[in-house]
Amino acid sequence: MQLTFIDRSEQRYVVVADRGMSVMQAAVENLVPGILGDCGGACACATCHVHVDPEWMDLAGPPSEIEAQLLDGVLDLRPTSRLACQIVVNDSLDGLVVHLPESQI
Repeated sequence: MQLTFIDRSEQRYVVVADRGMSVMQAAVENLVPGILGDCGGACACATCHVHVDPEWMDLAGPPSEIEAQLLDGVLDLRPTSRLACQIVVNDSLDGLVVHLPESQI
C-alpha cells in the first residue's frame, strides 16, 4: 500500500506500507520526519498526530474515545486529526494522504 505524508512546506514523503501495520509504523520505518511514535503505538502519547486529508477521512474513520481524549491535548487540533498509530493500513487506504501538523515538525 502507498501512503503519502505532506509537511508544512508541501514536501511529500511517499512510503510503502504493509497491510495490517499502522500508519505510524510505516512513517517511523521510513524515517518520515515529525512522526515520533514515542509510545510505540499504544495510543498513549500523541507524538504521531496527523491531519488526514479530508478526501480520506471517511475511510480512515473517526478516532476512538481514548484517541479523542489524547487528541484534546495536541496543538492544531482539527476535525481531521487522528493519531497515526490508530490508523491500520488496509486495501481501502491504499493511496492515503496525511498532513503533518506544524507542531509535529
